[in-house]
Amino acid sequence: MGGACGYGNLFNSGYGLDTAALSTTLFKDGYGCGQCFQIMCVQSQYCYYGNPSTVVTATNLCPPNWYQDSNNGGWCKPFDMAKPAFMKLANWKAGIIPVAYRRVPCKRSGGMSFQGNAYWLLIFVMNVGGAGDIKSMDVKGSRTNWICMIHNWGGSYQAFSSLYGQSLSFRVTSYTTGQKVYAWNVAPSNWNAGMTYQSYTNFR
Repeated sequence: MGGACGYGNLFNSGYGLDTAALSTTLFKDGYGCGQCFQIMCVQSQYCYYGNPSTVVTATNLCPPNWYQDSNNGGWCKPFDMAKPAFMKLANWKAGIIPVAYRRVPCKRSGGMSFQGNAYWLLIFVMNVGGAGDIKSMDVKGSRTNWICMIHNWGGSYQAFSSLYGQSLSFRVTSYTTGQKVYAWNVAPSNWNAGMTYQSYTNFR
């Protein structure tokens, strides 16, 4: 639960336990949050028969420990998987396994979800389909033009604007594909910080 992407409760945010923390390189200062990877156990006696694979969502950062060998505590080159996801590939007692991996589209049900912060307009974006990642985000109040939001950390974006009393729309751009999605009037004019609002749109 939790993690550097800011998704909080991973069940409530739509990711469950098929998750992984990314190496610094793949995390990309948070732009890797939400990306999906297919991972396969390879060339290990601990791999389950047939070398099965599983798909995980990036929800956290796991920087390497350069003082340790990758086979002795210096992992996160490139993943640190949640135990339930790891157990789909190999015997968990192995601790560390060699893997092959590739980026895959994220399959999500429902639209993207947006959750705000009370002190300024800080928005966490969850349940992102398609590439799963976000490059930039803009917000539009019912009485404003589009306002460019700034990447804060992980999967969160901020705008130093007071938009209380206005319904909110969002324009989200994928980091990987450049695709834009418009989520119109996601939050009603009486929106409250800490609540989660879901759109009808998502990346494919």
